[in-house]
Amino acid sequence: MPASLVTALIGLADDHLILGHRLSEWCGHAPMLEEDLAMPNIALDLIGQARALYSYAGELEGAGRDEDALAFGRLERTYRNLLICELPNGDFAHTMLRQFYFASFMQLFWQAAEQSADATLAAIAAKAVKEAEYHRRHCAQWVIRLGDGTDESARRMTEAVALLAPYTGEFFIADQDICDVIAGGILPDTQTLQPAWQADVEQVFAEARLVPPTDVYAQKGGRRGVHTEAMGHLLAQLQFMQRSFPDMTW
Repeated sequence: MPASLVTALIGLADDHLILGHRLSEWCGHAPMLEEDLAMPNIALDLIGQARALYSYAGELEGAGRDEDALAFGRLERTYRNLLICELPNGDFAHTMLRQFYFASFMQLFWQAAEQSADATLAAIAAKAVKEAEYHRRHCAQWVIRLGDGTDESARRMTEAVALLAPYTGEFFIADQDICDVIAGGILPDTQTLQPAWQADVEQVFAEARLVPPTDVYAQKGGRRGVHTEAMGHLLAQLQFMQRSFPDMTW
């Protein structure tokens, strides 16, 4: 059980670290001051969740790797994040829709994980679910505002829907490496979350006057370390300081 739980925790942590890094790229570039504060704060929440997950994974692994080693000291093919998390930001509509998709999923995930048989994971989930609820509400409001806004904002949001649709199916693809963790009641089965996630997306899309895509092929591979070309460029920035000055302390 510990080996598969470590694998699962690292995958979850990678999701939050990589997406947090992507959101941090908006700092100083958001379309208004409020968002220039909100987006980095969401990024900090995600990175804080990543830290908790990495720390627990390192403790269970018992190999001497702390959160910094797990975050900054691995090669690209060992990262197990969902592909949607590493995609370039695109425009503001693209970023808000991606974050809404992820936050809606994670809100459901953390709600289920609060009942985990693992007390530490349940405690992480209890804190994280509050943050995910805020992230989901904030981004859903922007999806509605842009989708039901001007012709230009609606066009951009419609394009974002088409671009991101192939990457949402990976949320719900069962990972065979962690079946025992799911069966043991430690982590929720993501497949069971899909109906509620789909209903949430459809409700927001109805208010935004957006048409949900259908019959879209699900891109996958992130959980197996098979990434898009964007991942290497992202890691070059993310890991630069640690690789230039290994084990640096402040």
